[in-house]
Amino acid sequence: MKAISLSIASVVAGKAIPILIAILFFGLLIFFHELGHFAFAKLFGVKVNEFAMGMGPTLFKFKRGETKYALRLFPIGGFVSMDGEDEASDNERAFCNKPAWQRFIIVAAGGTINLIMGIIIVAIMLSQSELIGTPVIHSFEENAVSSQYGLQKGDRFVEINGSKVFSEYDLGFLMMRDHDGTVDFVVERKGEKVKVDGVKFNTTEQDFNGTIMNIPVSDFIIVGVDPTVGSVLKYSLSESVSIVRIVWVSLYDLATGQYGIKDLSGPVGTVSFVADAAVQAKEETDYSYLFLLMSLIAINIGLMNLLPLPALDGGRLFFILIEMIFRKKVPSKIEGTIHTVGMVLLLALMAVITFSDIFKLVKG
Repeated sequence: MKAISLSIASVVAGKAIPILIAILFFGLLIFFHELGHFAFAKLFGVKVNEFAMGMGPTLFKFKRGETKYALRLFPIGGFVSMDGEDEASDNERAFCNKPAWQRFIIVAAGGTINLIMGIIIVAIMLSQSELIGTPVIHSFEENAVSSQYGLQKGDRFVEINGSKVFSEYDLGFLMMRDHDGTVDFVVERKGEKVKVDGVKFNTTEQDFNGTIMNIPVSDFIIVGVDPTVGSVLKYSLSESVSIVRIVWVSLYDLATGQYGIKDLSGPVGTVSFVADAAVQAKEETDYSYLFLLMSLIAINIGLMNLLPLPALDGGRLFFILIEMIFRKKVPSKIEGTIHTVGMVLLLALMAVITFSDIFKLVKG
């Protein structure tokens, strides 16, 4: 009986710990996002009424100075409540009475912090790698098709099908978006840019939202460099730029109907992905995919928050930007109504995505 109990406990811990790691990761993303708002609000002398982690009923709270710090029941967000944030105020320290440029920085700080966190995670990932991949051809696999169409050893990829290459991530991502197995390149060869069009690859069939596409299969090996301080700094920035583009292009694909609601994941689905990646990383003692997924999520959250959509930070930034351009505030009633409608629609979308995530988990 004791052996069975220990076995059950081991299985439960094996599943629970990765989920806790995922929840902790999201908690850190939320904490530093709100800390960005909080820190710049304090820096500019805004009266902050509350800094809260989580939503719903308060579990724990204390007050230091004029600010209440609280931990709330549901770990699905957080907020910084500033005086005059959503209403008029006579207090000169109210958010609404601060100069537009200060309000812009305060609102932008949260998403910007998440972007910076993404870059830091990439840097950690690269510093733990044996080699850092670069967009340079080291050699070709045996019987490589692409070498017969103009690509050469030592070529540095500059463009793929007209899109700029920033890092090794762009090689797989941009080639994956080619659907006929014939790719146009611009490479740097002996200090000069050379166009190499019509390079053919072997292909593999993949199902994209019900449509079968022939995706090129890479048949070359790229150059790797040792992870030094200089190389980690250099490639963490370039790879983060690539991740930003992956997120941006994915949003474009969603907006243009190439992907549907069923292809989206909310907090439940994303926690599941991170937990699965944590299990895989432990089993394979390779944490690169886990770090990549975390950086992708951090950058995704940062970008989404900065988009000019109602109810998000980017929506507030949009109205502040209008004020800075025209030297006149948008009436608070109009702005408030737009944000309220945006919030209702956002919550409805999140509910649909969450139910979809739960259905996928139960079904899978």
